[in-house]
Amino acid sequence: MELTPERRRALGRSISVAAVVGAILVGLLSIQQMVENPRTDDAEVFANFIAMAPIVSGPVMKINVKDNQYVKQGQMMLDIDERPYAYALEQARSEQAALEGNIVDENRRIASESSAVSVSQSGVRSAEAALAHAQAVVAQARAAVIGAQASVDRARDERDYAVHNRDRLQPLLAKQFVTVDQVDRAQTLAAAREQALAEAQAQQVLADAALVSALAQQRQAEAHLEQSRQQVNQAQHSVLTVEPLVAQRSGKLSAVQTAEYNLENCRLYTPFDGRVTNLTISEGAYAHVGQELFTLIDTRTWWVLANFRETQLHHIEPGMKADVYLMSHPSLHLHGVVDSTGFGVTPDADLIGKITQGLPDVQRTLNWVHLASRYPVRIRILDGPQQNFRLGESAVVVIDGHPGLL
Repeated sequence: MELTPERRRALGRSISVAAVVGAILVGLLSIQQMVENPRTDDAEVFANFIAMAPIVSGPVMKINVKDNQYVKQGQMMLDIDERPYAYALEQARSEQAALEGNIVDENRRIASESSAVSVSQSGVRSAEAALAHAQAVVAQARAAVIGAQASVDRARDERDYAVHNRDRLQPLLAKQFVTVDQVDRAQTLAAAREQALAEAQAQQVLADAALVSALAQQRQAEAHLEQSRQQVNQAQHSVLTVEPLVAQRSGKLSAVQTAEYNLENCRLYTPFDGRVTNLTISEGAYAHVGQELFTLIDTRTWWVLANFRETQLHHIEPGMKADVYLMSHPSLHLHGVVDSTGFGVTPDADLIGKITQGLPDVQRTLNWVHLASRYPVRIRILDGPQQNFRLGESAVVVIDGHPGLL
């Protein structure tokens, strides 16, 4: 059946309208898909990496890895000359042993000095006993002096009585009031009393001399006691303490542990499975403490850092699934999960100016077109060849807009 021109024009208009409607529907569906499932090709493969630097300094004796080599955890990578650190360890151990020997010797010396203190204290007790004895002798001598003085006084009274009696009887003999015999007896008694007085006085002299001697012995005993006490004080002051040496133990132990630590770190081991990169040294180079020798990439966990526009971030949440495609392997489909979204980027100086001391430096320009800022989204790769990823590879990321924790 042949179409008339009017029918042809109507059919053309219908096809055109259908094509336009279809394009609009496809565009709307594409926009909805892009909103619900954000997509970006501004992404790179990323992994943690550390700068491998020695803890000790010294010549590099041996390098056991090559640049870009994959290494396992615990593998020795390089060896630094350990001889100076072995010598330092031996010296630290020797000083520690010498300190322990000094402590033992000091304990023996302290024991000897403590014995000397005990001997001195025994001397003090002996001197105190001698002083007590001397004091008793002095007291006895004083009593003897008092007794001798009493005897002298009594003998003097008896002599005076006998002399007075003799002198009284002698005049009576001429008058024959007394007999010759009475006078003779009176003279004899007076002579005897005189002799007794002389003997009592002699005994008093002896008692005084004994008192003087006892007092001298007492002073000697007191001096000896004071000397003994001074010896005790001197002996006690000469007793040393071992605490200053004991206090040095922690320092010597710390020196030994530090030397052991330095010796152990002469060999550099891999802390985790990774890949060596940027190895630019050779054997014989001098390694310095903290100076980077090469970089070790942590291949245990890989991420993709995908930069999304700020208008897309409210459609991305941690825990969402993600599809990752590497530009170097277009056919490789990787699965990931959103770990986190970024919260900060460097401000654009063209928009906010420069923040300096004083007042901000804002440029007097007007931009008609404002581009949305991009924030990094960290996506953890759940599968894939962990050893064959390359840090910095370009990637394409598609976020599954329906959140679901894996």
